[in-house]
Formats: sequence, C-alpha cells, structure tokens
Amino acid sequence: MRGAGAFQRGLTAGEIEAICRRAFGSRAVRAVGLGYGGYNSVYRVDLAGRNDPVILRVAPPEASQFGSELHLMRNEYASVPWLAAIAPLMPQVLAVDWSHDIVARDWMIQTCLAGVPAPEQLGRYPRSGRTTFFRQLGAITRTVHDVRGPHFGRVAGPSYASWSEVVIASFTQIADDLEQAGLDGTDVRQAAELAAQGRTTLDEVQEPRLLTGDLWTVNCLLDANAPEPLISGVLDFDRTEFGDPAADWTIRMAQAKHDERESFWDSYGALNRTPAALWRANLYEARHLAALRLERHRLNNPKAVRESYTTMAKILTQLS
Repeated sequence: MRGAGAFQRGLTAGEIEAICRRAFGSRAVRAVGLGYGGYNSVYRVDLAGRNDPVILRVAPPEASQFGSELHLMRNEYASVPWLAAIAPLMPQVLAVDWSHDIVARDWMIQTCLAGVPAPEQLGRYPRSGRTTFFRQLGAITRTVHDVRGPHFGRVAGPSYASWSEVVIASFTQIADDLEQAGLDGTDVRQAAELAAQGRTTLDEVQEPRLLTGDLWTVNCLLDANAPEPLISGVLDFDRTEFGDPAADWTIRMAQAKHDERESFWDSYGALNRTPAALWRANLYEARHLAALRLERHRLNNPKAVRESYTTMAKILTQLS
C-alpha cells in the first residue's frame, strides 16, 4: 500500500552535490527545500561560480508512483516544445537525468524565475484588482489550448486515436491505483463504464488540443513590485495532455466560484454549452474527483477521501 510517506523524500547534501557536479561541474554552495512542491521534492540551489540560483526538482521514487501519475516529470520535459507560445513565462530546462545513476529518481534542473508565488501575493491587492490576474490567466490558458497536438493522451504518451479511449483508460488506471492503495474504486469503474457508453459523445471532440494539466494560482508567480497583479511566471506543466480543453483543471477551477475569477472568461472566451458538452463536463468532473481522491490519500487526508465518495455519487447520478 502506498501513502503519503512514500512521497516527498528529501535528498542528502551529498546527493545534491553529486547532481550539481554532474549537471554543471561545480559544487552546491547552499540548497534550500521549497515547501510548495506538492508532488516532487524541490530545492533552490546556489552554485559556486554561478550568480543566479537554480531549481532542482526530484521526482518520487518510481516504485512509489501511482500508475496514473507515472513519469510525470518526463511528460513535462516532453511538453516543453509544445509550450513554446508561453516560453517567456516558463523556466528554462538546464539539465535532466532519467538514468538513476546518482539517485534512483528522475530529476530536472531549471532556471529560477523571479517572482512571488501567487497565493502569497494576491492577498496584498484589493479584491477588485484581482480581476486583472484572472484575465491574464485566461489569456495564458487560451494560448495553450490553441495548440493542436498529434494524438490524444499525455504528451509523452501513450497516444490514443480517440478522446474516448483516453478518458476510459484514465478512469480505469485511477481505479486500479485506488484499489492498490486499499481504497474502493467501484464508483470510478462505474464512471469508466459511463464513459464507454457515451463514447460517441466524447468522440465529438475530434481535434486534440493541448491541456495545461493543473494550471491555477498555485502554479503562478507574480511580479513583487507591480502595482496590480502581474503574472511573471508559470510553473509545473507535468500533467499536460492532448484532448478536450474543457477537461482541463484550469477550466474546472475557473468555474468553481462566482467571484473575481469570472474575469477569466473575458480573455479565454465562452465555453460550449450544448447538452453534449454539458454531459462531457460532468464526466470530466468525475475524472477530477477520482484524481483528487488519489491525491488526498497521498497527502494523508482521510476525511477528504471519505467525502469524495458522496460527491462522486451525485455526479454519477447526473451522468446516468
């Protein structure tokens, strides 16, 4: 059984030193763990002979990763060329290593972007001014969603010929993961069955578009000195896939409350509200809830795990 203890394993000073010597041929002067990495272990590292710090991100041990989250860092690396339209906002990749020679984990080193995490900075602005932030986020999301892909599914693969295959496979893999973790995955398998029954409706999505995966406030940096919220960086595109933009986490979060985030739609544009699109939206919500249940288990939040079954039951009723 895999739980929270299997993730967020820190590196020793010697391991960080060995990684830096491999990547740059220089030693690490200082390494500070950053607490806002929710999946990977993240460090800001100062290097001898280099003025700017770098960011070292280390994936969980492969054996502890769930099947639905396997090799996310590799998926992010494969996504970089597809995110060229927002490259000025993204950190540059300086080094990657999937060999497991130094540590038995994937790792990536990126430039350290200037800026303050949006959850820390947004509260310093009046609520009325935060519409500026969400309008920018809508524009960034639209730019990503306008990218056409060569297949359906995760950017790094596996690739699928249709969108319905992706959705069904996703539910099935999450159900497998839940059951391997000792949780009940019956309702997630029911969602997979409903997706199979609605295959024709899912396959109205004919053109694979790039999805951000989980872009929201926690993945944004703000300019610390701007008089109003100004996005200076976006991070962590490890869950990108090609599919229906309406299935993106960002779209879910933009609809979650009626507040300043409604300005997101000013720059993103209106959603499709046909009966078929609304049915797909409910199915995507079930997919999000399934993935969230797995995450809540990983983060050792049993109360949220229990509550997810009631919420999922309501969605499945709407889909049936």
